[in-house]
Amino acid sequence: MTHAIRMHATGGPDMLQWEAYDPGEPSSGEVLLRHVAVGVNFIDVYHRSGLYPLPTLPAIIGMEGAGVVEAVGDGVTEFKTGDRVAYAGNPPGAYAEVRLIPARRLVPLPDAIPFDEAAGMMLRGMTARYLLFGCFPVKAGDTILIHAAAGGVGSVVCQWARHLGATVLGTVGSAAKAEVARASGCQYPILYRDEDFAAKVMQLTDGRGVDVVYDSVGKSTFMKSLSCLRPMGMLVSFGQSSGSVPPFDPGILAAKGSLFLTRPSLMHYTEAREDLLAHARDLFEVVQKGAVHISIGQRFALHEAAAAHRALEARNTTGSTILMV
Repeated sequence: MTHAIRMHATGGPDMLQWEAYDPGEPSSGEVLLRHVAVGVNFIDVYHRSGLYPLPTLPAIIGMEGAGVVEAVGDGVTEFKTGDRVAYAGNPPGAYAEVRLIPARRLVPLPDAIPFDEAAGMMLRGMTARYLLFGCFPVKAGDTILIHAAAGGVGSVVCQWARHLGATVLGTVGSAAKAEVARASGCQYPILYRDEDFAAKVMQLTDGRGVDVVYDSVGKSTFMKSLSCLRPMGMLVSFGQSSGSVPPFDPGILAAKGSLFLTRPSLMHYTEAREDLLAHARDLFEVVQKGAVHISIGQRFALHEAAAAHRALEARNTTGSTILMV
């Protein structure tokens, strides 16, 4: 019998329970996957807390993993037993030694990329890809602001944006995280606890503002993020680690310079099979050429998922956090 982290009710990290679990056999179009490593992300916290409701309980959370195909269901032709694969996105269920998953959500994992590295980069890396190419096409000469620049997504965005030739500003919570962000290509780390980040952004850009702000923090940064933009700039609100953004008057966007606002999701940008494969291909390419390095800051055993959540929510993590199976 294999095991999984299951939750029978929403709430705090203690809701994550280590239990015996049998996923069953793959149905048509499904793959039975044995994980080697699993990624931990803030969306997992949202599912656990109930902020993003799950269809049913009990449930297994987790949106990212890497491992080996153990069996395939009828109609699966793209994968076979023994293949190395990785994934990020719906349906949840990664916090398990073995799981069932639709084959169309998997991507082949190159031999050159280790399982733990893949588990630490699929969701963050493909998120960075749609942020930098889909929401706002970042190019050489652009200036961007990324919140949580030392975090999992932030560190990838910093590296990839620098590779594209952009100037990168980023907010961080400590001097130590500023060094992490700087090592990832953030030329101007801003300690948001010590200074007004919006005022600092305007100072660093000679009053112009940045072309795009990538904001995964939400409630506590949203309005100031708008104040960081140049006229007709873009705010990409892709997370809410500090809480949901309250309702606001869209007239504010006009008053601040005819600004653009989007609230995207990786699931929409990778719903089509060809889009998923394109995101993964581009990510693997920049990683294999050394333009983007995946930093795994924390490793926990799968059964220690609750401890991983506590560290993530306490902002005691840098880079990616993974669960080893």
